Amino acid sequence: MTFVVMENCIKCKHTDCVEVCPVDCFHVGPNFLVIDPDECIDCTLCEPECPVDAIVSEDDLPEDQANFLELNAELAKIWPVITEMIDAPEDAAEWDGKEGKLELLER
Repeated sequence: MTFVVMENCIKCKHTDCVEVCPVDCFHVGPNFLVIDPDECIDCTLCEPECPVDAIVSEDDLPEDQANFLELNAELAKIWPVITEMIDAPEDAAEWDGKEGKLELLER
């Protein structure tokens, strides 16, 4: 099993989660983070660190977010690993909870 970064991370991109990850399985893109499912050890440390509740266990992934399991795996192969917290975008709070952000994902 793995943890999955969902749609609410898009344009929020808080990185509180990356510093607690013991296996460095987070990868960073222009406006989104992903978890490499091959590296995730299901330790649960990242989930409570996300201030916008954008990380869930694969077992708890809502049906309308199921495509993010595959998207995390795909993008983890091409985006660099991130291990240290960086500042969230200045407008991150404005994007929290907005729906339909998938079309805004920058690859």
